Amino acid sequence: MKKQLSALALAMAFASPLALAAEAPIVGLITKTNTNPFFVKMRQGAEQKAESMGIELRSFSGKFDGDNESQVQAIENLIAAGAKGILLTPSDPAAIVPAVEQAREAGLLVIALDTPLSPASAADATFATDNFKAGVLIGEWAKAQLGDKAATAKIAMLDLNSSEITVDVARDQGFLQGFGIELNDPNDIGDETDPRIVGNEVTQGAEEGGRTAMENLLQKEPGINVVYTINEPAAAGAYEALKAVGKTDALIVSVDGGCPGVSNVRDGVIGATSMQFPLLMASMGVDAIMEFAKTGTRPQASEGLDFVNTGVELITDTPVEGIESRTSAQGLELCWG
Repeated sequence: MKKQLSALALAMAFASPLALAAEAPIVGLITKTNTNPFFVKMRQGAEQKAESMGIELRSFSGKFDGDNESQVQAIENLIAAGAKGILLTPSDPAAIVPAVEQAREAGLLVIALDTPLSPASAADATFATDNFKAGVLIGEWAKAQLGDKAATAKIAMLDLNSSEITVDVARDQGFLQGFGIELNDPNDIGDETDPRIVGNEVTQGAEEGGRTAMENLLQKEPGINVVYTINEPAAAGAYEALKAVGKTDALIVSVDGGCPGVSNVRDGVIGATSMQFPLLMASMGVDAIMEFAKTGTRPQASEGLDFVNTGVELITDTPVEGIESRTSAQGLELCWG
């Protein structure tokens, strides 16, 4: 009997680490890239939450923004590993849908982070910034800053790319509505007829792209005094182009709320930006997957929206009455929390 117990104890001693590892539920995080600070912060949020809950987080990313193939492979790997769910920022919101459908058929909860799938219903839920509201906030702020001059503003629109993904459209159209410009089709960029809009240029969300886009629009209209940008790297590039021609008084507004962008608000490069919360986005996503694993309960969209709203804050050192905002000093304590 003693020999049998000793053998059992020995077997358990060797098996326990493997058994414990097998018992740890797996959650997957798939981002567009692993270098963009926004996705780095997102990964930190997922890692912190997973560690606190005793979950094994497996992180994947595309090799570049737009790398759908790597994201598909990551989904297949997570299905094979028996993951409970997947948090996904899709590089191609439409092309990734068949792989997502396979994951859901296998019993995984799939949550889109930041960027909805196309259609959004292809995921179980979307956790995201209200990008339209983010645009409205900076549009209202810019209009208030100009006062009576808003009626004759000359506006440059620096968008993301020609694909017109949902985030790009929502921010662009939100800004225009906030500024008081009538939208034509709210799902389309650049179809507005308001003469205050000088034009739309794409930036790829990068500083160099923002510089080139701004240079192109300045050639068309040297008197530009308001610049909408899809994100803060594009805003930084736009500022360099404006500074090169001595136009540092133009109002630049943006969306993201990353620490470098908030520093640019403090330094006067950006007038106002709308802050997102990617760390919270991912943390909430991990919670939702584990709740689904335990109870089968799927996340419910925020009231009046088709996604779970993870919040947005206007950051500016030039506040206007009637628009709630935080200072850049406060923003630097919050950035991408």
